[in-house]
Formats: sequence, structure tokens, C-alpha cells
Amino acid sequence: MALINFKCFQAYTSGVQVCRQLLTGGRVISHFGPGTGLLCLYGSSALQIACSVTGVQGMVCRNYQMELGNSPSSVIGTVSLHGEVGDHFKSNSKQTEGKKLLKELDNCHSYKEIFTFANSLESLTDTTVAAIFQRLCDVEVEDGRVKHPQDLAEDRIFQSLCFQLEQESPNLSDVGLVNSLSALIKLRVDPRSTLLVRLISESQERLSKGQLTLKDLCVLAEGLLDLEGPDCAILEEIMDQLQSTNLEDWKPDEMAMVYRTLQLGVGKRGKYQDLLNKMNNVTMNQVSEFNPKLTSVVLNALVCLDQTQAIPLAIKICKHSIRHIPRFTDDEIIHVLEAFIHFGHNDPFFTQALERHVAKNAFTMQPKAVSKVMQYCSRKRILSKTIFNAVAECLIYSADRFTTTQIAQQIIPFGKLNYLPTCSPALFRKLERVLSSRFAQFQPHVLLNLLHSFTLVERYPLNFLARVFSPYFLRQLQAEAPGLTRSVLSQLTQLSLTVTVECPSYEGPKLLPKYRVKSFLMPNHSLESSVDIHFYNRVKAGLIDLLGARMYFASRVLTPYYYTIDIEIKLDEEGFVLLANQYEEVSQRIALCIDDPKRFCINSHNLLGKEAIKRRHLKLVGYEVVQIPFFEFELLNSRTDTVEYLHKKIFPNSYRLSW
Repeated sequence: MALINFKCFQAYTSGVQVCRQLLTGGRVISHFGPGTGLLCLYGSSALQIACSVTGVQGMVCRNYQMELGNSPSSVIGTVSLHGEVGDHFKSNSKQTEGKKLLKELDNCHSYKEIFTFANSLESLTDTTVAAIFQRLCDVEVEDGRVKHPQDLAEDRIFQSLCFQLEQESPNLSDVGLVNSLSALIKLRVDPRSTLLVRLISESQERLSKGQLTLKDLCVLAEGLLDLEGPDCAILEEIMDQLQSTNLEDWKPDEMAMVYRTLQLGVGKRGKYQDLLNKMNNVTMNQVSEFNPKLTSVVLNALVCLDQTQAIPLAIKICKHSIRHIPRFTDDEIIHVLEAFIHFGHNDPFFTQALERHVAKNAFTMQPKAVSKVMQYCSRKRILSKTIFNAVAECLIYSADRFTTTQIAQQIIPFGKLNYLPTCSPALFRKLERVLSSRFAQFQPHVLLNLLHSFTLVERYPLNFLARVFSPYFLRQLQAEAPGLTRSVLSQLTQLSLTVTVECPSYEGPKLLPKYRVKSFLMPNHSLESSVDIHFYNRVKAGLIDLLGARMYFASRVLTPYYYTIDIEIKLDEEGFVLLANQYEEVSQRIALCIDDPKRFCINSHNLLGKEAIKRRHLKLVGYEVVQIPFFEFELLNSRTDTVEYLHKKIFPNSYRLSW
């Protein structure tokens, strides 16, 4: 983890020289004064710094004046920017102007733009300085890492702002103090630096005095969690102060901040569950006031804290989220979708709103947001042709900017839900080019899942299957977590079977027998669905009435082709129904597929991909496949109706029994 070290500056204060060098990447950067740099104090409210600029002849002098607040709690001032850097804190109560500055700051998308923006201002409040650091976190911190640590450390504006904070930490407002501290921790400033030590010490002092607001407490807790983890001693005091307040008085944004604080680590392992229970009850009455951000924050916290006992609250917020879909950011909509998945909630109105949003914004949404939308559809078995077609179009034109994992996440649901988009020819041509040019970039398990999904919709990546069946690739699969699990071996076996029965022209390597499973039916990640026992019993009763006895059909029959048949009926050459335990004179086998709702997409009669490929394979190896779908069977009102229905489905012409 890269650290920006502000431990050291060279300064001269009241005749006492204090050496604090600024270290970046192991070398010393001289600044603040000629040569080594001097800081000279004149009185209590003014300072003058002479700056030397590396690579610029001569010396550029800056005059810095600082008007200090009367007390640590006063909202002090602004940094007056003269030329390159600003140094001047003074009171500023113009909220409108402050909001305008923050809006302009949000339009900065790199650290250079942020510092250019800061350099253009004549004055900055300490809270605006904190906002600058927060914006730096937004654009520079990704997955806990700073993208350009050395560039930040060497920037003179950044150095100056940090130096000002260090010197004037007792005079910062509470908001400016805790927000600056939290941001600098995220920017990985060295925790041993004088800057952070002073900010933490000042924060702890104000905490002890009980002068921090609920929001300030949450921001401070977030920073300390990032710095030291949930075992930080100061967190206990913060949580004690939080719990000493009246929850009924918390505003929605304050409630959301406490949820986030608990989510980040304080509330893990069931800690503070009593507080969470009270918060969940109070929040039920605040949901209608949630804006998009609060909706996303609270839902994300409920998911991370696994608040399954708060499902009514989660569902209420999920329903409330529908109105905000057009205004959600990509990160916010990801959190909302995760909540729908985690709490198992389905809402057709949400899906409709999501369809409109994706159809309009698919090309501008972040790839991770599109991937989460597809994951939501896949997990919920929602076949939205609107979403799938929009995502397919986006992939055709934008796949090159996606990671290989994101491509797989967006394509695999097409196979799972058994859907080919309207632009499928162009889509699969694009995917073939991506696989050819970026094959080595795919992680082994990701690649296997992707190629397997192709076969579910009758697209056969023969050029790449030869590599998948190679010993080298199989060793890669075994070495990468989770290894050659039963699920992985089932996928390999089904790919091998697909090649055998659907691609007879394939002449590449074959899967070795030791990698093949005996059955696709297994707990959890099965390649076929087990039969619903209640639906099965109703069909069984009808078959007994139709055939005259239970002995004329077998149940849950494992075939030599790894599939398990719900019900099998055998016929001889003349069409007589044979006993289930008779193995001679069998001319034809009928496979009854008793298809309950979980074998279909949730909002249509479209079979899932794993069920569609099973039927294709059974037909290709000689079975007559008869489908008994729930949406037909549930319309039958009597035993007579059931027998007549089964007669027409299984024996559309006639049948005879062998007694």
C-alpha cells in the first residue's frame, strides 16, 4: 500500500528550527523556503513563506496571512490563493457560493483538474479544503489504492494545504477537521506523519469534550476504521456517544451515516445488534424521505450487515427505490440491485423501471453496473428482452473497453435464461474476435463458464474447446480456486457431451474419462433441476390411471448420458408399453419432463438454458421427449381431464398395454 509521507518539513519557528522532511518514494523534496525552506512567524496571525520552485530560475515569494478563529469550534476561514497556492483561512458564511464551489468541484475528474480548480480560487473555507481532499479520494482512490501517490505528494498545492492543516489544526471547524482527516487517511497519508498525528489528537480531544455532532462522529469513525480497523479504542467512545442520543431525533441523513458506520466494521460479527434493531424500527417511518443516495446507502448497509430480521424494512426501501431509478448513479443502482438479490424481493414495477433505464443508458453506464443488472436478471430468472437486447448492442460496440470478467458476467445470463438477442450474429462474431485476441486474459473458470453458456444457446466455440480439453488448461483450472469441483467437472462433462452429440465434425482433443462425472444432478449448482415432488405426485397419479398400474413407468432414471429423467416409459417395436424393469425388446424410450415453475424464466414460459440443452441432448441420443409444463397441467380440473391430457401428450395417436 503506497503511503504519502508528510512527516517532515523544514521550518523555523520563534527561533527554534524544526526539521520535517517531506518524503516521497524515498527521496527528499525541498520546499517552503530557499534551499531547505524557512517558516518565519510574525506575531500570532501572520506568516511569511519563501518558496523555491524546482526548475525555475530565481525565487518566487508568497505572502501568507492567516486569520484565526477565536476558538477551536469556530468555523474558520479561508485559504487565500495568490498565484499557485493558497494559505489563508477566514470566515465565510455564503452557503450559496459554497454549494456552487462544490458543484464545480464535482466536475473535476482528475487530481490535476482539482488542483487547477483550487488554484483558481481566491479563498477557501476549511470545509471546502476538506471537500477538495474528499474529491481527490473520489477520483484517485480505487479499491483502497491511490492511483498516483507520488504525483500527489510532489504537488505544491497539495503540500501547502496539508501544511496549513497541520499548523492550524486547533483552529479548524469540527466539520473541516474530521472530513479532512478521513480523506487524508483514504489518500494513504502516512499515519505516523505529524499531520495525521495532530489531526487525530485534535479530533480525540474534541471527542472527549463531547462537542462533535452525530455526523462528525460518523465521519471520524469511518476514518479511524480505515486507519486501524474495528479494534480501534476510540471507536468505543464514539459509539457510546452515538447511543447516548435519542434515535427518534435522528434525521434520515444521520440515520444513513450511522448505518454506514456500522457497515464498515463497527457492527460486524453481531456487535451493536440492539442498536441496529432500534434503528431498523425508526427507519421504517423515514423511508418516504429517502433521496437516491440515502436509499442506496441504507440498503447497502442492510445487505452487508445481513439484516435478515429487517426484511420488511428492506422490502419497503426496495419499493421506494423504484421512483429513484432514473436518478441513481451507477454505484447506487449496484447497491440497490444487490439488495433485491440478497433479500429475495421481486417487483415487476422495479423491473419495468430498470428496463427503461438500461435501454436509455446502456452505452453510458459503467461496465460494472451493466454486469450487476445482468446478474440481477440471471439470479432472479428475469428474462427482459429489452435489457438483454440493449446489453448485447452495447457489447458489440464497447466490449473492447470491458474487462474479460465483465464480458463474461454480461454474456453468461444469455445462456442461463436461454435467450438469443436480435443482434446475436453480430454479437457472437464480436465475442469470437474478443476470445481470439484476449484468450490469455480470461481466468480459467471465467472462460469455462463463458464457453459453457455459449452451448446452452446452441453456439459452439469449437476453436476454443480444443484448448479447454487440453491437459494444460485443466491443470490451470485445478490450480485456480475453487479448483476442479463437482460443478466444474459437470460443466466439462456437458461440454464434452455437447461436442459428441451436437458437433460430430469436431476432431480436436476429448475430455479424459477421469474428469467426467456420472450424473449432472447434484445439490446446489446442478446442471439440471430436480423434480418438484408435489407436481410429480399429481402426474404420477394421472399416469397410474392412464396406464393401469405403477409398474409401467420408472421415476428418476439416470441415463448413460449423465441426465436424470423424471419419468421414463418404455415401448417395444409394436408400440406396447413395457414393464419398467424390463430391459429386453425395448424399442423406444419416452422421457417425461415434469416442468415446474423453477425450470422456466420467472416472467415467461421460456425454459432455462440448462433445461433446453437437456431436452436437445435426450432427443439426439434417441429419447422421445414429452414436456409436462406446470402452466398446462394446472388448468386441469379433474382426474378425467388429467388422464385425457396425459393420453394426448404421451400417445397422441393410440397406445396399447402389454399384460
